[in-house]
Amino acid sequence: MTTIEIKDASGKKAGDAELSASVFGIEPNVPVMHQVVRAQRASWRAGTSNTLTRGQVRGGGKKPWRQKGTGRARQGSIRSPQWAGGGTVFGPHPRSYAFRVNNKEVKLAMRSALSAKVADGQFTVVDEFKFEKPCTKDAKAFIKAMGFEGQRTTLVIGNDDVTTWLSFRNLEKVNILPVAEANTYELLDNKQLVFTAEALKRIEEVLA
Repeated sequence: MTTIEIKDASGKKAGDAELSASVFGIEPNVPVMHQVVRAQRASWRAGTSNTLTRGQVRGGGKKPWRQKGTGRARQGSIRSPQWAGGGTVFGPHPRSYAFRVNNKEVKLAMRSALSAKVADGQFTVVDEFKFEKPCTKDAKAFIKAMGFEGQRTTLVIGNDDVTTWLSFRNLEKVNILPVAEANTYELLDNKQLVFTAEALKRIEEVLA
């Protein structure tokens, strides 16, 4: 097991936490992380691009000129693909870009992402935020005390910690999410990854 300092809301040491070796101490599997992130990003694509085929374009019911005798190439419709305003050949149509990744790969990718963050020194554990009410000022003070100003920071909190979520949600370059929504892409897309003690306990239960 790896031992890591637990910080308080002012950035000072509040204790130590032991990180599970099976979650935070494995050799990161880069190909699996890449596959899972690709799947996530693909599932977010709208897939709403659309073009009209020659059968969907309005007009063109009449043959533009007779078949023979004009000296021009034969044409059957002014809505054929070679005409301006005609249909599109092999154009995009509404579709889903999503593809499935099995659950074992998803969990392995998350363990790999967490292990990589710990190895790079970009992982922090916070005891808890004792906000009596939503307070962006106090949230900003925490980011400053930790030295994370100007860095993309992902904060993972307990699922029911609404006050903390409301306090951090408007901060620039801070992405906050409940532990139930933690995913490989958002665990990696930052310079600093911060977990509350509650979220750390939950993620270890799920991934161990």
